[in-house]
Amino acid sequence: MSARIRVLGAGVAGLAAALELAQAGAEVEVLEIGAQPGGDGASPFAGGMLAPWCECVSAEPLVAELGRQALDWWPRQFDGTVRNGTLVLAAARDVGELEAFAHRSDNYRRLAGDGIAALEPDLAGRFRHGLLFADEAHLDPRAALAALALRLEELGVAVRYGVDARGQADDGRIVLDCRGYAARDRLPELRGVRGEMLLLHCEAMRFARPIRLLHPRGMHYLVPRGDGLYMLGGSMLESDDAGAISARSLMELLNAAYALHPALAEARIVELGHGLRPAFPDNLPRLEQRDGRWHLNGLFRHGYLLAPALARQAAARLLEVA
Repeated sequence: MSARIRVLGAGVAGLAAALELAQAGAEVEVLEIGAQPGGDGASPFAGGMLAPWCECVSAEPLVAELGRQALDWWPRQFDGTVRNGTLVLAAARDVGELEAFAHRSDNYRRLAGDGIAALEPDLAGRFRHGLLFADEAHLDPRAALAALALRLEELGVAVRYGVDARGQADDGRIVLDCRGYAARDRLPELRGVRGEMLLLHCEAMRFARPIRLLHPRGMHYLVPRGDGLYMLGGSMLESDDAGAISARSLMELLNAAYALHPALAEARIVELGHGLRPAFPDNLPRLEQRDGRWHLNGLFRHGYLLAPALARQAAARLLEVA
């Protein structure tokens, strides 16, 4: 008899875990309180950057170690995964930020102005120094979530939307809780880290890869979504406020876009969005058993990067105890 497992939450962690379990032969169902993959959580508003070497600049080494698994996992599950690398830039006055970034990472190639222009012709003449992380990748989070849900459907996994998991009896199933910040009812030490984003439409610019722009206050990034669409993000606020995007964040994001290229000032703002990313005090993910259920949570700002490795771990542990 196959293991019977109920996954709570259809964000990137829940869908990836459900897929690993189903592909290993488990009988799986997924419950999601929202109306679509990702629900009302942070997954639909992510950057979708699979960038373990860039992320190791500010994250623990474990993030890069686990994150490298995403570079093989995602292309097998979602054919929209694009592996054009990541370009990291800084204005001439901020070249010290670029050097500090390079010192904390590896697996990159240094570029001068002509090398930057060869990769991204629309940036010709704008930046003198850059770093290319050629092995990194990116994807469109919403398209990726939809693809995972479709693969689950093809495997016969029921994904039930509009269902509040708190009112469901376990029915003898093993429960894997992947509800992200919503799981604070069971994981009170979780905190919300607010991320804010803009979706821009700009026909004048054509970028092939994520671009990270460094400055003394931090970093912002522009991620291509195709058809002239770009996700602009980089804010990280220690807040559980689920309200609308702040004026300060909006101004910082738009200033970063203008600094990358003035033509982006003419872009149309298609969407303003925000999400509360779940984080434990050490900012590292956890797979643990507590209060009669398993929890996969705390992926912080690395959801798409860490979900494959954590999903594999969850499948191995749950099938071992089933």
